Amino acid sequence: MLTRRSSTNSSTTAGTRPATTATRKRSGVRKPAVVRLSEDEIYRRIHAAVLDHRLQPGTKLKEVALAEVFGANRSVVRKVLMRLAHNRLVALRPNHGAVVASPTVEESRDLFAARRVVEAAIVDATTRKIAPPELKALRALAASERDAYRRGELRQGLKLSLNFHQRLAAIGGNGVLAEFLDQLIARTPLVVLAYRGRSTDTACSNGEHLHIVDAIAGGDGAGAVAAMTAHLENLEGQLHLDDEARPPTDLGTLLAADEE
Repeated sequence: MLTRRSSTNSSTTAGTRPATTATRKRSGVRKPAVVRLSEDEIYRRIHAAVLDHRLQPGTKLKEVALAEVFGANRSVVRKVLMRLAHNRLVALRPNHGAVVASPTVEESRDLFAARRVVEAAIVDATTRKIAPPELKALRALAASERDAYRRGELRQGLKLSLNFHQRLAAIGGNGVLAEFLDQLIARTPLVVLAYRGRSTDTACSNGEHLHIVDAIAGGDGAGAVAAMTAHLENLEGQLHLDDEARPPTDLGTLLAADEE
């Protein structure tokens, strides 16, 4: 009889084990998975935050804070910061960590000088090569940008503005110039944020891109170059080189808003 009781107890105990295991499995399924972003995705998000003016020059980019924001380990974050430093978007300071780059006055002037040379060559080539469908799409893009600024959608307007300059480079067909322009465009927001006047809107003028399109549509290469040069000079002329950069903001807030 004792043996039977023992057997019964054993079978009862054995019978409960699968249920316990299943319960553990079910509880494990309910736990949310930790989303870890790739190195390229983290780079893209920080890069985008610079382009659309969310990250100010001088903002501290602490490895621990970034790792928490992106759900990544510090070694991945460190690699991203090194890539950004290589592209002159971040400054790595020994024993002080990384900060968003703060361009000097001389660097800022050099950047706009370089953009005038590069984009003059781009619009000249684009005027000679553009096809009617490309011209139609380019005009629509410039009109969408203008309308976004008129509605007060500054972030969307800025994205469309950057897209306009990059689209010109793509149509021009010179891959080296297009790559160089991408690097210059990425650094331009840092200059604008560091030296813009506090009451000045340094977004592209609503009509200037359309003036460039009109010159291209008329086959006027010299006119397109002149319009682009005037456009970039106008942007540079709005900068106040004696102003200091704005104070940085919390990293989690700055990087939470991803591209729309």
